[in-house]
Amino acid sequence: MIPRFPVSKPPPGITGDSMEIDGDPFHQPETVPKILEADVELSRHRISVFLSTHTAYELLPESGKVVALDVALPVKQAFHILYEQGISVAPLWDHDVGRFVGILSPLDFILILRELGNHGSDLTEEELETHAISAWKEGKLQLTRKFDGNGSLHPRRLIDAGPHDSLKDVALKLLQNKVATVPIITHDGSVPQLLHLASLTGVLKCICRHFKHSPASLPILQQPICSIPLGTWVPKIGESNGRPFAMLRPNASLSDALSLLVQAEVSAVPIVDDNDSLLDIYSRSDITALAKDRAYAQIHLNELSIHQALQLTQEASATYGFFNGQRCHMCLRSDPLHKVMDRLAIPGVRRLVIVEAGSKRVEGIISLTDLFKFLLG
Repeated sequence: MIPRFPVSKPPPGITGDSMEIDGDPFHQPETVPKILEADVELSRHRISVFLSTHTAYELLPESGKVVALDVALPVKQAFHILYEQGISVAPLWDHDVGRFVGILSPLDFILILRELGNHGSDLTEEELETHAISAWKEGKLQLTRKFDGNGSLHPRRLIDAGPHDSLKDVALKLLQNKVATVPIITHDGSVPQLLHLASLTGVLKCICRHFKHSPASLPILQQPICSIPLGTWVPKIGESNGRPFAMLRPNASLSDALSLLVQAEVSAVPIVDDNDSLLDIYSRSDITALAKDRAYAQIHLNELSIHQALQLTQEASATYGFFNGQRCHMCLRSDPLHKVMDRLAIPGVRRLVIVEAGSKRVEGIISLTDLFKFLLG
């Protein structure tokens, strides 16, 4: 089922001007070449060999910083730090046990906002002033158990990796545990050292760099994505199989968007007009923009529209210089796989929306997770 929220026309300010697609907008793709199973297996094997023989050291930048938060820090202060630093996740350090114990992510903020909007909740905006991250994580276990009915009351252990772990091990940890980042931690000394936050983006960048000068060694790179079992596609009329594809209108409420992100277990939702043409996208990480000027304390999730929430996101990003002018990253069904991989290897690009040439009608979406599930078989 595709949720529909009718609107006569897109609100001013959501025009799609920050979106770009390469190539002729009215280009008609040629007949789709049939993909050979032998080519897929050969490509997967060569990628697997590369990932297995290279380590997480290759993911470490020459310079940079990694922000970690103490679990004793108040939740409210923690999210202000994430917003001000322009980051969406941070590892959590527990001084009492002397190690990293978890990750604070946009999903935490989403669940907190939903609890604040729940009149039956024990969590209030005033309590966020003193509510420590550790206390929230304990409460989150109860909340998760209430949502799914069979969740464990035991805290989830931190998923991390060492610098000597193979890139394949890092990628599999990210995929199998359904996490966006894995801290790279060294235990050489008495105190664990946080070196980097690994993501599928970094692993993909290594793959693209390695095979850049020998593209023929991966036969599938020239295949158009429409010929590959990759991503989630909008069901055609009459089709009943496949995963549901969620889209929202710009006048849908932020509450609707957050519910989709949590319940459908997706990281982003395309925002479309009456013709299902792409206008923008709302992702989990956009939620930290509500930390600006304590906006989260002055809004009601079911009264704030997606359009208004996206305006807050752009204003918040511009305040700290994080907005680069392009939020929606797109591709065409006729684009070859190597072009899609190159785009997804760009830092900050976690997904590509597949659109129809010219109309920008949404046809599907490809995430980093989708790509790696295909590449690793």
